[in-house]
Amino acid sequence: MARTTSCPSCGAPVVFRAAASILAVCEYCRTTLVNLSEGVENLGRMASLVEDQSPLCLGAEGRYRKAHFTVVGRIQLSYEQGFWNEWFLLFDNLRTAWLSEASGEYMLSFLANPSVFSGMTLPSFSRLKPGDMFSFDKSEWTVSNLERAECVAGEGELPFKTGSGYFAPVADLRADARMATLDYSEGEDKPPLLFIGEVVDFSSLKWRNLRAGIPIPTGSKTPGKALRCPHCGAPLDLKHEGILAVGCPQCGSVTDAETGRLISRLNEMRRIQPLLPLGKVGKLRNEKLEAIGFMQRFMVVEGVSYKWREYLLARVEQPGYRWLVEYDGHWSLADTLGNVPPDLNASYAKGSGVKLNYRGQTFKHFQRYNAIVEHVVGEFTWRVKTGEISLLNDYVAPPLLLSREATAREISWSIAEYLPHTEIQAAFGVKKLPAPEGVYANQPSPWKERTRTAWVAFGMFAVIALCLHLALSLLLRTETYAYINAYLRRNGEAVLSEPFTLTHKVSSLQVAAETRALTPLNNTWMELSLSLVNEQDGDVRYGDMEFSHYSGYSDGYWDENITRQKLVFRNVPQGTWRLMLEHTVDPVEDRQWRKIFEVPLSLVIQKNGASTNNLWALLAVLVIWPLFAFWRLTSFEIKRWAESDHPIVQTADDDDE
Repeated sequence: MARTTSCPSCGAPVVFRAAASILAVCEYCRTTLVNLSEGVENLGRMASLVEDQSPLCLGAEGRYRKAHFTVVGRIQLSYEQGFWNEWFLLFDNLRTAWLSEASGEYMLSFLANPSVFSGMTLPSFSRLKPGDMFSFDKSEWTVSNLERAECVAGEGELPFKTGSGYFAPVADLRADARMATLDYSEGEDKPPLLFIGEVVDFSSLKWRNLRAGIPIPTGSKTPGKALRCPHCGAPLDLKHEGILAVGCPQCGSVTDAETGRLISRLNEMRRIQPLLPLGKVGKLRNEKLEAIGFMQRFMVVEGVSYKWREYLLARVEQPGYRWLVEYDGHWSLADTLGNVPPDLNASYAKGSGVKLNYRGQTFKHFQRYNAIVEHVVGEFTWRVKTGEISLLNDYVAPPLLLSREATAREISWSIAEYLPHTEIQAAFGVKKLPAPEGVYANQPSPWKERTRTAWVAFGMFAVIALCLHLALSLLLRTETYAYINAYLRRNGEAVLSEPFTLTHKVSSLQVAAETRALTPLNNTWMELSLSLVNEQDGDVRYGDMEFSHYSGYSDGYWDENITRQKLVFRNVPQGTWRLMLEHTVDPVEDRQWRKIFEVPLSLVIQKNGASTNNLWALLAVLVIWPLFAFWRLTSFEIKRWAESDHPIVQTADDDDE
């Protein structure tokens, strides 16, 4: 039940509504009271809160999953990037929760039962590092951010003693859409408190009794806030919510948007003109986006500096931000991943960094490098500063690029899609942008689809050609006209075949001959002269064949022979024909024929069917285009990966290394 007491300093009523509340701050004089069983203890005055633009306040009411709650307390914490609020919520069923408010993002979480850590030994905060993984509450959790926060002040009622100087080392964890926080504020020697929850949309909580005069977060522009650059005095306009840093367009200095303090400045004056003017609104992929921030970063490889440019885009019609990244005329539209699948972090943590699976696609590791911030202009949602260094690992599955960015305290993932520079021109209405140079990491190859289409077309035409060949084979079947089985004797007479009749013109008449023994041709040759004679008009067609057999010893026994030959007579007219055979032997070895009586020979005369040579010739012509397309595709990929940590073709320098 609620307990009401009077403030010992001013007499105003102080209410402890939550059973878990042990501390309350008087809203009139800021006296801090501790709720004890025997009464209340005065801890003195609570420090003042830092003025902010939060729409929340004590007494605000909302609903989470149909359950009503009331905001009963708040602590304000400071860290390197600024401040954030932790709002203490009391539900009607007396359950309590926390609503974290940082940079326009809201996370609602509940204190978890320590039993979720059963059998686990969690490391101390000092031993944690981004990327560490833990398994509890039926999920795989990854440490995404580490902060050593300090309490600035508090108000309302709270479940613990707090105040200025209260330190809260915290670790943020993610498991897909779920989030958790390990709170080490009770000391390094004690187990951390675990809060499990999720990121929530502000409007989904059905708020009432919010702070008057403060706009509700919608993603649209907020009333302009004017600052001056603490380095050069140039005016700095803040037009968007959640902005924590602004880069001066005059001198490149970066200013804290909340305090107006200088975050970083350049050692030398420089002006880098963005290709997309800040404040320019364009419609890209059916979404209105405004360029509000520009940042140039670089990396150094073997002493050479490579620079690229990044543009922060604010969604005009809904909350959120996107990025445009440009390098050598190549553009990519990127989004930070709010819900990182656990297996993505797990795959990286296990060292299988060559390939990662995400959204059903396989991404291959492209490059690992340090990105250094060189120049900043415009508004940013974090306290960026020149000289800031991040370790990046890029993975590609063109046209997509998956990036893991890590600092000493935080890990984030982003996904980018390659866009043609002409699309950027049309979307933002800018003059002609520089044409792309070379091949970029996630640039889709124009030959990928062409190669696939070419091979599909080749397959279709190859099937058609094969079907035609089979059809011709059935129509143009092989037909045999005559056989000759003869023994060629020394000084033997010519051998004649039996007459055969061609009832129609034959385009290809083949004579196939074979000597059936090698012994008669021992280290010698024999030439066979053929005459195809038309018995009706005396037309004669000539041809010849050669047979040989050689053997011997030279570093071992060797043997070479030609025992089979073919001869084709083209376009033979109809009529009655005979084939006459005459032979000639090597005159040097003519003495062998005095000992050898005969050379056995068999010969067949037939009309060829459909020639497979024509089929192979057609296929050879058809395959030229797909092979050319494949060659162009391979050349494109070689150029792409030449800029990576895993080149397809090693150069001489790579080999030396």
